[in-house]
Amino acid sequence: MNMHKIIKKVIIAGVAATIGFGTFAIEGTNTAQAATATTTVGQKVINYGKKYMGTPYKFGASTSTTRNFDCSSFMKHIFKKYGVDLPRTSVQQSKVGHAVSKANLKKGDLVFFSSGSRATGRNITHVAVYIGGGKILHTYGGPGVTISDLNSGNWKRTYIKARRVL
Repeated sequence: MNMHKIIKKVIIAGVAATIGFGTFAIEGTNTAQAATATTTVGQKVINYGKKYMGTPYKFGASTSTTRNFDCSSFMKHIFKKYGVDLPRTSVQQSKVGHAVSKANLKKGDLVFFSSGSRATGRNITHVAVYIGGGKILHTYGGPGVTISDLNSGNWKRTYIKARRVL
């Protein structure tokens, strides 16, 4: 009789565990899929862009080459691979999509600056893509395609706005 009670308890515990874990696995999968679905394109754009780390910067670079980029040709190139056809210049790019606050940036958002020799502090002269963790992927000057900290130095000082195009 004792053995019968033990077997019954083991079966009940096993069934309960199976149902519980099955629900958890199903819910966990859906949650993971939902999170992935909202960030996948942005992360893909970033991952693709990172393949060009160190590629030289050239102001006015052609959009038909990947040997060098300026900031907006770089954005145009990496977003186009994933179906987003951006305009050619950073000023034009700053007008597409919809506005997003700096506090609500997501991976894949475009961020705009007034920096460099053409900057007035209010005009758009530079564009980058937000990669998360307070970092941006972009190209300029000596480093070429690089990652920078959005919240320090020149980039913090010259930040203007952000747009979501994904």
